[in-house]
Amino acid sequence: MINVNRVKAMLLRYAYNMRHSFDRLTDMFYWPAMDLLIWGLTGFYFIKSSAEFSSLLFVILSGLIFWLVVWRTQYEITTNMLSEIWDKNIVNIFASPLKISEWIAAFMVFGITKMFISLTFSSILAFVLFKLNVFLYGFYLIPLIVNLILTGWAAGFFVAGFLVRFGNTIQTLAWAGVYLIAPFSAIFYPITILPTWAQKISQFVPSSYVFEGIREILFTGHLSTDKIIASLALNLIYLILSICFFTFMFHKSRKLGLGRLIQ
Repeated sequence: MINVNRVKAMLLRYAYNMRHSFDRLTDMFYWPAMDLLIWGLTGFYFIKSSAEFSSLLFVILSGLIFWLVVWRTQYEITTNMLSEIWDKNIVNIFASPLKISEWIAAFMVFGITKMFISLTFSSILAFVLFKLNVFLYGFYLIPLIVNLILTGWAAGFFVAGFLVRFGNTIQTLAWAGVYLIAPFSAIFYPITILPTWAQKISQFVPSSYVFEGIREILFTGHLSTDKIIASLALNLIYLILSICFFTFMFHKSRKLGLGRLIQ
């Protein structure tokens, strides 16, 4: 059983760390704002250049906002994992009664909390600057966001498995890891423009079905349920495998000695 008090203790630990870290606070607002401004203005340029690009702005902004869900949930898992290594605290927290399942739960809850803060901020900014109302997706928002959260978690725990095994020697993966699936997720373009080999890979990337569904809603007002089901099925498989992988790598690292990660 998961001890809720231990999970709350880890959430407080990450919250206090965020409160005293300017980098963590600006990550929630600065980069989403810059992406929206740059790509939003680019979209305006296309609109003024040709009438046929009038819908491109919403495609780009929607892609940015929804990709934020994947990136944020993955980022919080991997960077909080790294913070334990950087702060030389990983040995201390597992000298306590904390279970790995409680650690995983804390990662998930804290990541979702920060993701929703960034998502809300980005959505408001997109509406104020570019009149994009994310509520135009209606009740489809729920399955879309849920699937993207699951994708972010799966990517996060997979990368965290390597981090807990090899430490900060591969810390670049904490930021770059999830972007390996970005080209195959078809965030700003349809899957059909990809080469044949890339289209085949996209079939196994759960976020590709979500972004295809987002464009389907924008252009038709409807969403095919088969896209949601396919994304959910892949996400559940990958999430289970990634948590198992993370747990395996953690126990393997623990046998070798967690202390070596902070040397």
